[in-house]
Amino acid sequence: MKPINPIQLKQLIEASLFVLAKPLSVKAIKETVLADFSVSRTRIQETLDELQQDYQERGVQLVKVASGYRFQTQEILSPYLQPLWQDKAPKYSRATLETLAVIAYRQPVTRGDIEYIRGVAISSQIIKSLVDRQWIKVVGHKEVPGKPALYATTSAFLDYFNVTKLADLPALTDVDSLHALFKKAQLAMDDIVELDDIVELDETVDLNEAVDLVQMEDLGEKHVATDSHTDKHHGNSDTVEAQAEPNSRDADHATQH
Repeated sequence: MKPINPIQLKQLIEASLFVLAKPLSVKAIKETVLADFSVSRTRIQETLDELQQDYQERGVQLVKVASGYRFQTQEILSPYLQPLWQDKAPKYSRATLETLAVIAYRQPVTRGDIEYIRGVAISSQIIKSLVDRQWIKVVGHKEVPGKPALYATTSAFLDYFNVTKLADLPALTDVDSLHALFKKAQLAMDDIVELDDIVELDETVDLNEAVDLVQMEDLGEKHVATDSHTDKHHGNSDTVEAQAEPNSRDADHATQH
């Protein structure tokens, strides 16, 4: 193993974080770019701490997230950096946002659980869009007839929202923090959805509706309908009624697959 001086170590770690488009953990740094050098994890961690201090007051900061460390711009600068991207402002689905909220705060949950809480049937495209973005994944199967998949959030979800663990997510009673959290989710969602579910980015939307869904203690009886027919802003009453009993929702949904 070759020795490495403090300046070289700092430069190599800094350069590694710059060139990679995803977070790097201490373990990953040691096993890749520093594999040929004699350096302890403690020394790597100390160097990362120094780099964080170096970038603290700069436009680009070194931030620790669930998967490790990464460089990112200060969030306060985001509005001023937007003109650098000429793409059309992304669109997002209210149904997608609500589904993400339910999974984040009630995980692990089945598709039937999500439909019971939201009161509407979930399009397969919604689940697919969240899986494709690597924000949710299947973590197991519920022990009920049909063994429906259990969904939970991923480390990529935590990384995107700049938190290291689920406990760092805002409390459901912290409305302002939740609003900011899901506002960021809206900016990221660029999947194409049906016209009735699309809300333009610059429209005013009550984001607390998504929070209210996961705050409910007494769910009561719900009517199941397709998302494309139940947007209250469009007044479409073409619904398919069905009682969603808590003991049967997963078994019933499993038979559809």
